Amino acid sequence: MAIGDVPTSAEQQWITRLTLRHNAELPELLNLLDYYEGRQKLSYMHPELVDTLDERVRQVVINWPRLIVDALEERIDFQGVRLGGEPEADTELAHIAQYSDLDAGYQQAHVTAMVMKRAYAIVGANPKPADAKYPLVTIESPLEVHVELDPATRQVVAAIKRWHETLPGQQVRHFLTLYLPDYTVTFVVSPERGGYVELSRDDHRLGEVLVVPIVNRPQLWAPLGTSELADVIPLSDAACKVATDMMVSAEFHAMPRRWVLGLDESDFTDSDGKKVSVWQTIAGKIWSTSKNKRDDGVEIGQFNEADLTNFHNTLRALAVQVSTVSGLALHHLGYSSDNPASADGIRAAEARHVKRAERRIRGFETAWERIMRLVLLVRDGSIPENARWMECVWSDAATPTFAQKSDAVVKLYQADRLVPRRMARRTLNFTQAQIADMEREDRDDVTRAMYDPASEFGIKPATAEQPAPAEHEPAPVGT
Repeated sequence: MAIGDVPTSAEQQWITRLTLRHNAELPELLNLLDYYEGRQKLSYMHPELVDTLDERVRQVVINWPRLIVDALEERIDFQGVRLGGEPEADTELAHIAQYSDLDAGYQQAHVTAMVMKRAYAIVGANPKPADAKYPLVTIESPLEVHVELDPATRQVVAAIKRWHETLPGQQVRHFLTLYLPDYTVTFVVSPERGGYVELSRDDHRLGEVLVVPIVNRPQLWAPLGTSELADVIPLSDAACKVATDMMVSAEFHAMPRRWVLGLDESDFTDSDGKKVSVWQTIAGKIWSTSKNKRDDGVEIGQFNEADLTNFHNTLRALAVQVSTVSGLALHHLGYSSDNPASADGIRAAEARHVKRAERRIRGFETAWERIMRLVLLVRDGSIPENARWMECVWSDAATPTFAQKSDAVVKLYQADRLVPRRMARRTLNFTQAQIADMEREDRDDVTRAMYDPASEFGIKPATAEQPAPAEHEPAPVGT
């Protein structure tokens, strides 16, 4: 194949198959993203009522979906990988990750996966010859990438990425990259030829598709994941409806609802004699009429003020349900008791949420290990044997104070060296660079203890136990 060629029959089959499946899933993914961003449509309210309210009352969005995702993601901090305890390999992979800006990419991947079931990482060779030892790793959205899994091995057998660019003059160019085990090829839509034509090709011959799905909560019936928002969306819709109703009722509460007998809609007009809308009639602060009770039988009054307590209680009941299905403590949703909880009580309330975060870590760990193996494959052409025992390093998902964690680590270190010093420092979340500086200081301290420069340049200073002998006094002779 060459630049400008159309896809082969096999390539076209993969493009068609993956594109159709991706298009079928896009509406659901976009809907999940709208809920995370707080752009969902108002549910449970009759369209006629929405039209009647005009634009005076807007939807109140209680964005519990974003709170659920962000609170869980904040407990998941990826620090890197280790290859069989070899610090050199750790350092190399950490440099590759930093080169690809994965410090921010980790967080973006986890949030995207929790919202839209999965994110993707694409590994590729570095186009800069001087930086060939740093393969590129990019985090991708499921709105642009889709994969096909082998039903037997659950490994990726093909993948596509679709995107577009807007050129000057509002001309749009559409691109598609097809990832297969032995090569990667990029196509662009050609208006002249009415389809895709080849733009570039990379025949890497590695036998691996260089796309890895980072899946949230994979299941046997959903190997490409499930969203954290699935259980929260109905409750969030109900809360938004109740909150919007509460704001409508607040208008009636601030301006008590009036009633009138003996008038019809035609009697309500503005200063120009034009008929006003129903909402303007309801919300008007001043009513005026030339009719009176004695001559026309007109009678005007008002109802008692409304009480909003029922809305408050309903919102709290919905918050309790959200806390139940998400594992998030109720005080994170803005509800707390009159008596502040103790530290032990707070930890007990967060226990299920911590365990939930640890379960998500297990799922993400598999993806990051595979990503780093592909990085080594792209860089070296093969995966070393010790990469099979790769281990991800994560921060503690719980929220102990630094003093509590330090006390526990010191006890483990002093208890017959149950943990080595390097592991103890990792547990305290020191970075690899900080640990290297500490170990360098440790070696300098040992060197200073073993080597005393004063012994080469003169008499040692006197100590309290043994005074120094005079410079010309002869040494005592033993008997």
